[in-house]
Amino acid sequence: MDIWYGMEAISDQLEASVVTIGVFDGVHRGHQQLIERTVSRAHAQGIKAVMVTFDPHPVTVFLPQRAPLAVTTLQRRFQLAERYRLDAVVVIDFTHELCGLSPRDYAQSLLVDKLHAQGVVVGANFTFGADAAGTPAVLTELGEQMGFTVDVIELFDDEGVRISSTTVRQFLAAGQVDRANWALGRHFSVSGPVVRGAGRGGKELGYPTANQYFPDSIAIPADGVYAGWFTIDEPAAPIEGNMEAGVAYAAAISVGTNPTFGDEQRSVESFVLDRSADLYGHDATVQFTAHVRDMVKFDSVDELLEAMRNDVAKTRQLLAADAQACGWEPGTYFLEGES
Repeated sequence: MDIWYGMEAISDQLEASVVTIGVFDGVHRGHQQLIERTVSRAHAQGIKAVMVTFDPHPVTVFLPQRAPLAVTTLQRRFQLAERYRLDAVVVIDFTHELCGLSPRDYAQSLLVDKLHAQGVVVGANFTFGADAAGTPAVLTELGEQMGFTVDVIELFDDEGVRISSTTVRQFLAAGQVDRANWALGRHFSVSGPVVRGAGRGGKELGYPTANQYFPDSIAIPADGVYAGWFTIDEPAAPIEGNMEAGVAYAAAISVGTNPTFGDEQRSVESFVLDRSADLYGHDATVQFTAHVRDMVKFDSVDELLEAMRNDVAKTRQLLAADAQACGWEPGTYFLEGES
């Protein structure tokens, strides 16, 4: 898959395309409908399927005080775009490109001159151009004049719920990762380097954890304990221990500030069940499956340890059911007695 940062980077070899445009933060089930239509149309015509996305989020440019938390990083968007069979992604920086253009100039410069679009796929709430003056109706009219067709996809509702990035953020803020996963159509995940924490997990408690910290701009679930999967990304150096890259390992995951010990910085701490490795410096992805319990401040270490034993037992049950529901093949994941 090609990745083009900016309009000037778009390949001169691109002769024709079907294009979908949006922020695509989350690449949730609603976004997937746009992508599927784009890919289907493009590949049926033997031309390229292209996604245009934005970084930073346009809201951070126009209303920085209302900038939403990111459900996916830009790199994660690339991974998902490739998974859903897009041929190319164009990353537009709103601070340098398109900002202030009229809808006509926007369509001419991006869709016609650069992407040679034969078709464009957008959501019913899509706006573009200066002052958001461009609407799907305006785009359809411009397409008739400029030689491309427009598919407008209605916003996706399921079970009476509008599937959107805002909905996913609300579920995460409530600790409802199962509902976030339902809206996304996959496990919600975060990725980042494993770093050194306070060190008490292994030394004092007997539950060593892989600690990860994320910027405040990234959405993570509400404070609590969760069941999930921990996967080491492709390592730059050998892994010391009995874990390997690319395998989803069962994990009990704590999100929060560890109130029992008075910690202040929020972290994602994964206790990998039945496996051990030196993970410092390795990048890893944590997939959240289910909420186990809320974060609690315990009166003693003994109370905390009892709760952690219960957390691990419940995590095993939840992940065994999740692996079965996902239809994962043995060898792609590790849960003792299951894979």
